[in-house]
Amino acid sequence: MYRTIICGIGTGSRQTAIRLLRRAAALADEGGSIVVMHVIENIPRRHLTELPEAFETTAIVDAEKKLASLCKEMGILATIEVRIGIAASQLVSVAREKSADLILLSSHVTDITDYVFSSIVDKVVRHAGCSVLIDRRLDHAYEGAASQAEDVALF
Repeated sequence: MYRTIICGIGTGSRQTAIRLLRRAAALADEGGSIVVMHVIENIPRRHLTELPEAFETTAIVDAEKKLASLCKEMGILATIEVRIGIAASQLVSVAREKSADLILLSSHVTDITDYVFSSIVDKVVRHAGCSVLIDRRLDHAYEGAASQAEDVALF
């Protein structure tokens, strides 16, 4: 169905990441490509002096390893992209760079910050030059309490 899919994996649960990766694999054309992307949000400059010098590099390498391991575990061939910046802008930029025809994201429980600042999903939907698929399944409703107890955060 889709030639190039950007699969945005946020700081949610491992369960959500697995669900998104399965969906991306199911929607990708034969010979198509999946770009698994994670964005490490910008750190305010006033906090940089409190962090080790190699914080950003370490965070990128750690995220790449986790995503590559998960893809390998699931048998999904994908390119891993980890960037630092504003998540919505980075997702839209990578989609444009890769000529993607789909961005796949998950939603989360809305909170007050979404009303004040708008959510990442809202911004991506408004600015993407390609289709956007939003997985709205919330983890607490996914596969019952037994699997939920085993679930851990990916990041």
